[in-house]
Amino acid sequence: MAAVVAATALKGRGARNARVLRGILSGATANKASQNRTRALQSHSSPECKEEPEPLSPELEYIPRKRGKNPMKAVGLAWYSLYTRTWLGYLFYRQQLRRARNRYPKGHSKTQPRLFNGVKVLPIPVLSDNYSYLIIDTQAGLAVAVDPSDPRAVQASIEKEGVTLVAILCTHKHWDHSGGNRDLSRRHRDCRVYGSPQDGIPYLTHPLCHQDVVSVGRLQIRALATPGHTQGHLVYLLDGEPYKGPSCLFSGDLLFLSGCGRTFEGTAETMLSSLDTVLGLGDDTLLWPGHEYAEENLGFAGVVEPENLARERKMQWVQRQRMERRSTCPSTLGEERSYNPFLRTHCLALQEALGPGPGPTGDEGCSRAQLLEELRRLKDTHKSK
Repeated sequence: MAAVVAATALKGRGARNARVLRGILSGATANKASQNRTRALQSHSSPECKEEPEPLSPELEYIPRKRGKNPMKAVGLAWYSLYTRTWLGYLFYRQQLRRARNRYPKGHSKTQPRLFNGVKVLPIPVLSDNYSYLIIDTQAGLAVAVDPSDPRAVQASIEKEGVTLVAILCTHKHWDHSGGNRDLSRRHRDCRVYGSPQDGIPYLTHPLCHQDVVSVGRLQIRALATPGHTQGHLVYLLDGEPYKGPSCLFSGDLLFLSGCGRTFEGTAETMLSSLDTVLGLGDDTLLWPGHEYAEENLGFAGVVEPENLARERKMQWVQRQRMERRSTCPSTLGEERSYNPFLRTHCLALQEALGPGPGPTGDEGCSRAQLLEELRRLKDTHKSK
């Protein structure tokens, strides 16, 4: 959606909505302002509201919020509904983009590409802690972009590498992963935009389902359905066999180094199933996550598993990297199994420390899901300290 369209709509809705938006983006904390903002947010997102917000373009259709269990508080749920379904989310993303470009003109982290027999994986630091990626067939000069949230940064990498962008792979709809789809697809006319049709991906041209394969030159990239963070979240697995190298998992907001994403549009059972999908991949698979969260996540892992030596060794390495603002990507799935608590819900020690025990029917899967839900709750609390 073009910024000018959003700005025009903002003007048309009048000064009242402008004040609401400024309150949201400035993070005002006064009680009266907070109450007014809560009422304003609820008036946009409540399913009982008689007047639905008008969509600004065919790409953003308003969808009434579904009732159901959600880990966010009431105001947070209202804001999430606005962020993902209305023009306010796009404006908030544009503000994030401007601030990050000013604060990190060369990116938030120093990254190193990986080259495997003519296939290059290039991490691109964007926004304040996101990663986009270029996957390049160097022999054919063709590139695939994963989650290009800052089109300017991605385009600069395309030009530096001297390649042609032919595909965009979007893991999910959130603007910090999909915000560059419009500009890049317009600039590169033959570029296809892939993603889940369930997720409302901006400028989607080629919907994907579980196990669908995208072929670009020697690149064979398989989409895996991993709902939970969003209803249509996908991860992308680059098959290492054609280039005789390791497979690469581009995990979006499903899985991070020593962490996992929040369950915004699913249940703990849904997220557990998605994480188990990843657990079924090989130990040497390289993990390329959507965010630089390593140090914070490993700190939390040390709280729930203080005697985990693998975590301690990884933390020491990560701290050295971050002191020099170096990226911590990639890790491997084999490493993640050893210290990522969200992949260790089957571990007896973790179950005894935090878990509620087997469900009423003795269902082990239920117990693991409850443990995952408790880990996510503790992580959210830990993060806010």
